[in-house]
Amino acid sequence: MFDYRRFALGKIAQVGPRFLPFADVASDTVPLSRLLRLSLFQVTVGMALVLLVGTLNRVMIVELRVPATLVAIMLALPLVFAPFRALIGYKSDTFRSALGLRRAPFIFKGTMLQFGGFAIMPFALLVLSGYDQAADAPRWIGLSAAALAFLLVGAGVHIVQTVGLALATDLVPEEDQPKVVGLMYVMLLVGMIISAFVFGALLENYTPGRLIQVIQGCAVVTILLNGIAIWKQEARDRTRAAAPRTDMPFLQAWGRLSARPGMIRLLAVIALGTAGFGMADVLLEPFGGQVLAMSVAETTRLTVVLASGSLLGFALASVWLQRGAAPVSMALLGAVLGAPAFLLMIVAAGMTATPLLVIATLLAGFGAGLFGHGTLTATMRAAPRDQIGLALGAWGAVQTTAAGLAIALGGVIRDLLLTDTTAASAYAPVFALEAGLLLLALLVAWPLRQAGPIGAAVGLVKPAGTPILSETQVRRAALHKA
Repeated sequence: MFDYRRFALGKIAQVGPRFLPFADVASDTVPLSRLLRLSLFQVTVGMALVLLVGTLNRVMIVELRVPATLVAIMLALPLVFAPFRALIGYKSDTFRSALGLRRAPFIFKGTMLQFGGFAIMPFALLVLSGYDQAADAPRWIGLSAAALAFLLVGAGVHIVQTVGLALATDLVPEEDQPKVVGLMYVMLLVGMIISAFVFGALLENYTPGRLIQVIQGCAVVTILLNGIAIWKQEARDRTRAAAPRTDMPFLQAWGRLSARPGMIRLLAVIALGTAGFGMADVLLEPFGGQVLAMSVAETTRLTVVLASGSLLGFALASVWLQRGAAPVSMALLGAVLGAPAFLLMIVAAGMTATPLLVIATLLAGFGAGLFGHGTLTATMRAAPRDQIGLALGAWGAVQTTAAGLAIALGGVIRDLLLTDTTAASAYAPVFALEAGLLLLALLVAWPLRQAGPIGAAVGLVKPAGTPILSETQVRRAALHKA
């Protein structure tokens, strides 16, 4: 019987090393087809992000007429679990099961949480919106059920993404860990782009019944793809399961990581930059719909443009970092490009220029890609190998918490101003605040470029008389010497 899955993955693997960023991380022991299969968990995470932050928030605000403040708070609810990403990463580093597995049980639990949230979400939203056929249901039922749905999906996304990235780093040597995580994030963006196209097509003619079908379809696809992703990815180690526990307590492990010089400043830069890039995520599609009169399909495609810009940023960051660029310098470049992008959005509102909004969205996504790659690589390089899961969890916790708080604040600002001003004037202060946060991130990050132990750890500074060489340059030097 012909194996279509193996054939498809083989074809992708042949194309990958030439066109897919970070594809050179593959080896004989860990082929690209295996890494691509594992990356399916990022596709489901991207699908959830597009549905919640992109398509669903537009539908709730415009079609279902739910106040933007309530929508922003709902989308910010998953940040309740965001600080626990560091704990989740630590637990997956030290977890022991009877089968000798560490990561897979956490991914399974996270997948179940996502499925449960998606299962109850559409009906809760229809009750919350006061939909005609659900008018008899008390509003508090819709509110509480919607809050529970967002909490479940958010918790599942945090667990699956944190532990999935840690599992990916387990499969490759230490020097390839930043590249494999980069590959995972490229697939996240690919998942977002594909999902945005699919959601836009399915909701071209919006109906409540179609909304239910789309969300429940996401639940089924999440179960399917995550199951394929983790199948036979983690080797069973019964020796580890039977060995006596000598693990460092979480607080002690966190103290060890946070005590590394410059780590707290780096996390502060991640928080400020993420808030700057993420504050308008919940407002971008409603902005296009209310100010520029774009349809649901058209505003959903803005998410495609945003994700495409991020994908381009990740790809170019990969090339520049391999040529010796410093990770934090890459992040600073992303912030420099992001600030004027949000100012262009204000201009687009004043001119009612949809093409200008598309350009600004692409530029913002490109800057976010550079910033995300730079800070992720810097965090991983600054962490000890035995704390990779904790470091990834810390990066994710800070990033997600900052994004959630920023999303909630952006929705509140928009609603407060919308009562007294036009729609365009209600969105402009949010975009201006985003540009200000990115400029503040530049100021906080600048000392990391100058000196310090963490600067040396991530390639920002070099010991006296020692050139900084990229991995590619080191290999060429070794071949030349041979």
